[in-house]
Amino acid sequence: MSRHPLLFLLSLYLPGLFLPGFFLPSLASAAEKTVYGLNEYAELADIDLQVAAKLDTGAKTASLSARDIKRFKRNGESWVRFYLAIDDAHEHPIERPLARVSKIKRRAGDIDADDDKKYTARPVISLDVCMGGALRTIEVNLTDRSAFQYPLLIGSEALKHFDALVDPSLKYAAGKPACVTDAQTAE
Repeated sequence: MSRHPLLFLLSLYLPGLFLPGFFLPSLASAAEKTVYGLNEYAELADIDLQVAAKLDTGAKTASLSARDIKRFKRNGESWVRFYLAIDDAHEHPIERPLARVSKIKRRAGDIDADDDKKYTARPVISLDVCMGGALRTIEVNLTDRSAFQYPLLIGSEALKHFDALVDPSLKYAAGKPACVTDAQTAE
């Protein structure tokens, strides 16, 4: 039997894809990935908050719902101050170093006829995010997502860091976040 049970099962159903001692590299790498559902719980470790996230392979970047987003300088460095736009319980400002500013393509319904900008500029921060047992630092752009069901959207670039395989027929496949941080291990 193969070292990878998934590959063994595939070889039974699709024998033409396999030659003796050889298998498709993409299938091998798929067997090593973590399967996540269309929606997952994500712990924003830096902010000590758990939110529901939508995993979207069609989006390139990750987005976090934020309001009153202001850029400022601290010790000559660019920073951003914002409030989470999740619910009324988040009334304290959060400050993080600005990683960069991204250009996000605007949707057709989001373009003003008087303003022919095809892109909108969004501040990007680095954030430690835990899904299942995997803790990764990902880049997240800040925008008001309060009109959407999920305050966090995790796009393809971030999903690569999680070695994710997204199965849209599943929801919350990874369960509640269970990452151990350095602060927890020091206790």
